Amino acid sequence: MTTGRNSSATIWNGVLSAAAVLFLWGAVPARAEFVVCNRSFDVVNLAIGRSVGERFETQGWWTVGTNQCATPIKEDLPARYIYVYLKDVFGRPVLAGDVPMCVGTQEFSIQGLQGCRTRGHEAVDFHEIDTGSALRWTLFFDPPEG
Repeated sequence: MTTGRNSSATIWNGVLSAAAVLFLWGAVPARAEFVVCNRSFDVVNLAIGRSVGERFETQGWWTVGTNQCATPIKEDLPARYIYVYLKDVFGRPVLAGDVPMCVGTQEFSIQGLQGCRTRGHEAVDFHEIDTGSALRWTLFFDPPEG
């Protein structure tokens, strides 16, 4: 025969177990991605560079309006370093970088880093982002001072 005290403990254990199950069912895994948010007063065009398996590629263009964000990578970050090139609507670079890579004039996906001009692409300097071991990273682009 059980006493009221033991019944009460059994009921509470059941409630806590049910709450744990509901919590786990409702748990949503964190989204892994690379996001670029434009906090400047100008529209910018975005290109990225990254390692994908054994190869390196650059991709573009994403247009990012004022106070808006773009998500060029929607999966786990493929490598510690992501490279970003931003230009204004007049084609002028607005984020300083020193890592030369290839971009196209229209939407593009370019494999490799060498011989940009000989392959019909433009060579520009990308900005290196060290994401450490993060699976998700957001870059906030602020207006240049001046």
